[in-house]
Amino acid sequence: MNPRPWLDSLRRLAVTAALAALTAAPAHADMAKIRETGTLKVALYKDMLPFSGNDGGQFTGIDVALANALCKQMGLSPSLLPFDADDDSMSDDLRNMVWKGHYLGYGPADVMLHVPVDPVFMRQNGEVLIFAPYLRENFVLAYDRERVHEVSRFEDLTGQPTGAERGSAGANALLSSAQGALSSKVKIYPEADDALHALFAGEIAAAMVTRAQYESALKARGHSDDRFAVAEIQSPVLPVRGWAVGMAVKADQRALAEALESALEALRASGELQQIFAQYGVSLVAP
Repeated sequence: MNPRPWLDSLRRLAVTAALAALTAAPAHADMAKIRETGTLKVALYKDMLPFSGNDGGQFTGIDVALANALCKQMGLSPSLLPFDADDDSMSDDLRNMVWKGHYLGYGPADVMLHVPVDPVFMRQNGEVLIFAPYLRENFVLAYDRERVHEVSRFEDLTGQPTGAERGSAGANALLSSAQGALSSKVKIYPEADDALHALFAGEIAAAMVTRAQYESALKARGHSDDRFAVAEIQSPVLPVRGWAVGMAVKADQRALAEALESALEALRASGELQQIFAQYGVSLVAP
């Protein structure tokens, strides 16, 4: 009997098994490597107050505290990789910080925080696994009650100066609202915090910012809620219910994703997640 067909079959089986092992191994291999090194590399935006930012030379914020808490829960040491947001697309941020690495040699990290958990966005970025939403963000109109008694629609601000961060959806909402009637009074600021500073200083009557930006700025400046209020006003350029925010890892790193999700649930169950948000004066809105 010619042994050749049997040998060929064995070789094919060996090649198939090897390919299967190569395909299946990375998820567990990378998690094992993380455990071996004892360090989790976490990508965080540099300037996204109150979630991350420079406070007197110290990198701090909600996402920074969350990264440290997740690592502690997992028995790992955090290695934080702050990065600048890409001007063009968050998909580029995922490429640079999660699944490929920056061409300058920075990254990739094991996980990136503050990623939109959105079905369309997820389908557009198949190289990553987006999971574990930990809050829901939304835009609000913060206004000065001493200048505007009550705001329930954009038209209530007619003739009043308003402000928003350059390039934000909040700025687009103000500029396009009320058939453009407010556009001549809209002031665009480099950062949302600048618009809020102008609001608190009485320079403008209202600012379109995220709820987290408003609440953290209010706490930091020690203002009371009596003078300022917020209204949730619908706009075609804003998500109706806001957007959920979670994490991202490489698409094949399900073991890491499961470990992170378990750690997040433990923080939520113990109340530590709520405490992190409360430290910055921000309401934890369930995703």
